[in-house]
Amino acid sequence: MTNVPPTPSGLRGAVDLSSLVDRAQRPPQPGGAAAGGPGSGVAAGAPGSETGADLTVPSLVLDVTDQTFQDVLQLSTIVPVIVDIWAEWCGPCKQLSPILEQLTAEYDGRVLLAKVDADTNPQLVQAFQAQSIPTVAALIGGRPLGLFVGALPEAQVRDVYEQVLAAAAENGVSGRVTVDGAAPADAVEQGEPEPEPLPPHHQAAYDAIEQGDYATAIQEYKTAIAQDPHDQMAVAGLAQVSLLDRLNGRTADDIRAAAAAGPSDVQAQLAVADLDISGGHVDDAFGRLLDLVPTVFGDEREALRARLVEYFELIGTEDPRVVAARRRLASALY
Repeated sequence: MTNVPPTPSGLRGAVDLSSLVDRAQRPPQPGGAAAGGPGSGVAAGAPGSETGADLTVPSLVLDVTDQTFQDVLQLSTIVPVIVDIWAEWCGPCKQLSPILEQLTAEYDGRVLLAKVDADTNPQLVQAFQAQSIPTVAALIGGRPLGLFVGALPEAQVRDVYEQVLAAAAENGVSGRVTVDGAAPADAVEQGEPEPEPLPPHHQAAYDAIEQGDYATAIQEYKTAIAQDPHDQMAVAGLAQVSLLDRLNGRTADDIRAAAAAGPSDVQAQLAVADLDISGGHVDDAFGRLLDLVPTVFGDEREALRARLVEYFELIGTEDPRVVAARRRLASALY
């Protein structure tokens, strides 16, 4: 398994939004409501025009709720929509969201970004099977595709955008939207504030990850944590890049075969738990390791404990699955 996100054709978890898709694709009712319904702020293109050529939206980045998701389904028949499921308390989300917003702006209307607050939109969290956050998916022609879980560096996210656009083109979704009342591109560029720079060790870690140098990235995050033990973004970043480093160069088939052959082999079970976490199967990973904890002692038990603590930081300490797993781990240890 490499550190490159899966392509849209091999993505996990097709979710059934067919009833929403059917409603999105119904013809407009008499009276000519705009795409997405009253109050959506979306104006449809003129009859006979190229699909999506004259479609306008209030912004390329849309805050979406359980109630307004219908609008996004309609828009995804014109351009692909990236869906970012996030939460305010989520450290990795704060790393990833600016990257998604920047790339969406760069593609200049060929893709939209729909942001879903996981804390206030439980129906969408369930529909996209978001087991941890950030979870990133796509909608193409009303059909959902899972993309990746966790924060990735910009270069990898850019690859995902290219894959989504290629998949959209293959399915005839290759329109473009414009922002209602947007200033000319050069004026926008001149008026945009400079993005806040990352702390030096965070930036060095990001640069190293983009070059595939996970060892250097790990050291940079460790240095950041040594300087500030409360740097939660560095703690989460270290957990993420450590996971990438452990999986780098290994295949899912080999990892699962070794785990099946050695159900009591701690190292094999740690590896397959990494694979589960990378695919968003959080409960499977937690359960696998927690079942082993009472059966081993010494260094092996410590390895399981340390890996679980790393997962807790990666998923988010306030996630209810983490709270339950932490309680179960404490019971097994003490």
